[in-house]
Amino acid sequence: MFVHETVLREEAVAGLNLKPDGVYVDCTLGGAGHSRLIAEQLSPSGTLISLDQDQMALDHAEERLAGVSCQLHLVKTNFRHVSRVVRGLGIESVDGILFDLGVSSPQLDQGERGFSYHQEAPLDMRMDKEQELSAYHVVNEWPEEEIARILFEYGEEKFSRRIAKMIAIERSKAPISTTLQLVDIIKQAVPAPARRTGPHPARRSFQAIRIAVNDELNAFRDALADSVELLHSQGRISVITFHSLEDRICKQFFQEEAKGCICPPTFPICTCGQTPRLKIITRKPLLPTEKEIEKNPRARSAKLRVAEKN
Repeated sequence: MFVHETVLREEAVAGLNLKPDGVYVDCTLGGAGHSRLIAEQLSPSGTLISLDQDQMALDHAEERLAGVSCQLHLVKTNFRHVSRVVRGLGIESVDGILFDLGVSSPQLDQGERGFSYHQEAPLDMRMDKEQELSAYHVVNEWPEEEIARILFEYGEEKFSRRIAKMIAIERSKAPISTTLQLVDIIKQAVPAPARRTGPHPARRSFQAIRIAVNDELNAFRDALADSVELLHSQGRISVITFHSLEDRICKQFFQEEAKGCICPPTFPICTCGQTPRLKIITRKPLLPTEKEIEKNPRARSAKLRVAEKN
């Protein structure tokens, strides 16, 4: 069952500066909360394109968005293909694009999906259940050095090498096939003092493996670059992130695209010809309210950034 969440939803949609007859893309359909709010503000001549690689999300959205007056396209795909989808519909440019990153609560709460370190389930973590690569393949088949790398880079896990080594030892005895098996292995690798303080000892590792399975960060980079190309002048990108890696990618991308001339200050005239493509609307990211966090504790780390195409 998809949960209708409110984390920065109104602010993210307001950031798009909606026009009733505009064309908008919700790159992360999820529970359809953002799509519903956008669709309610569009006229019959407006268009909403909503993407998700999870068929369950699309099935739920068909019900939740039934009866909206705008033109609606629900597409099963990874958002890194946003440009292909939009152009495939015969649309050359759009007025706004929204990203709400991270795993949706229903995916986390469905034990069988393998995203949660609290519930026993097969090692899966695929957002698109038709894709071949799963967490089982990463944990059991990837080299120890590569596992250590993703745990450090994607999970910012300081015990990455210890955990990767323990995984390699245990999988040499028998395949690691369930989430709680992996949790036990991670707990063995993490020193006792570290297990007693801070977040769950498996949280960072599960995040890292999920990101690797779904190639989330590279997909986000690809989609951001394509989004700028797709936007009309004065069109906007609205991005909600849930951890520092995503937020850093978004912040740096916006900053790079907002740069003007990069000639040395000693040059009398500009020779680079570079002009800013984006204007940053949110100089500091918007954060969820205490009420939102109380309603959904997973929202504590959420940040919203908005930029407008020049």
